[in-house]
Amino acid sequence: MKLKVVVVTVLLVAALSYYIYTPLPDAIQEPWKLMVVDAGFRTAMNLATLKHQLGLDHYITSVRHTLEGFDSTVTALQGSESTAGVVPGVKVSDITFARIPVRVYEPPAGGEGHLRRGLMYLHGGGWAFGSGKVGTYDKMSRMISDELNTVVVSVEYRLFPEVHFPEPFLDCVAAAKHFLSAEVLAKYAIDPERVAVSGDSAGGNLAAAVAQEISTDDSMSVKFSVQALIYPALQALDFNTPSYVQNHNMAILSRQVMVQFWLQYLGADISVEPHLIANNHSAMQQLALTSELRSRLDWTTLLTQKFKKSYTPVVVERDSHGLLKKVPGFLDVRSSPLLAGPEVLAKCPRAYILTCEYDVLRDDGLMYARRLQDAGVSVASDYYEDGFHGCLSFTSWPMDFDVGKRALRGFINWLQNNL
Repeated sequence: MKLKVVVVTVLLVAALSYYIYTPLPDAIQEPWKLMVVDAGFRTAMNLATLKHQLGLDHYITSVRHTLEGFDSTVTALQGSESTAGVVPGVKVSDITFARIPVRVYEPPAGGEGHLRRGLMYLHGGGWAFGSGKVGTYDKMSRMISDELNTVVVSVEYRLFPEVHFPEPFLDCVAAAKHFLSAEVLAKYAIDPERVAVSGDSAGGNLAAAVAQEISTDDSMSVKFSVQALIYPALQALDFNTPSYVQNHNMAILSRQVMVQFWLQYLGADISVEPHLIANNHSAMQQLALTSELRSRLDWTTLLTQKFKKSYTPVVVERDSHGLLKKVPGFLDVRSSPLLAGPEVLAKCPRAYILTCEYDVLRDDGLMYARRLQDAGVSVASDYYEDGFHGCLSFTSWPMDFDVGKRALRGFINWLQNNL
């Protein structure tokens, strides 16, 4: 009997280890911790998908509940307010800007006698998950507000499946215009020359798109002075850039998951996912995809050899599904800011772009930095050779990574010196 128990235990441990184990690059620190985090995400997605197939709940809603439960558990384990990231003195208000829910963080220093910085932050989560009110986002906003004497506005834009493109973008634009109005800036004692827009991942996509929209809107008397993009998703036409191919099975964000996020955001059928991974939607026969548009995301010219490595472009001759006609969002600069023309980029504010080596979105950020520079925009870049997608969100116990802490500090330091 004891032998059977031992055998069963060994088999269960082996099965669990097999499920958790994901090959990771040698440069990744604490690989088993990242494997456990990734396994947790995969488990949540798999269980949610099963519930969805059984008609019990939409899988996105199920994953949200799981993430909310995890966040509550972590907060309880962290215990005291100090370890949970609460900064004494920072005033937090949940209000609306142009009917869009936002959370406003006001620094304890106050605005009497001098003006303060302003920052609008857009959280990540694949346009389907996340909230600026919880976890690292809340902690980061409090830190920035306190350390940099900044009024931070975190926007709770609507998510999939309730809405899809362009609604999240329109929410963020509406909130941005309200924030940049003379009345609101005066109310919070914000210097109109020192207002930033920032975001990570899908939020980085929205931040870049909002920066372009505001920069080209002649009706706006106050515009963002800087944009800070953290591993942003900036195009959905080439899923075979070197970083997409190199990191196609990387923990936290694989190519398949990122393609699924894009399809959901653009309101497309998930069943066409294989065609996107094969780049069928950007086939040479697509008349709408002109040579000029192709040049705006041509990684063979926009990336340095360090990142191109030995990869070759994946170019398909024909697309029998007509995906660009069925999903016009693929070519919309509001969803894919990398496709904007040089005349638009030239009007954009100074930029900070953070990228990570082990991230499918690395090349999106690098190409955008190059295109902004070519348009005459000043760009500062932070690249983490040991970084992975989402690392900025893993800065607190028990999911703390050194690279995440370094990335967060680098981001805050840049704002300190440039905003």
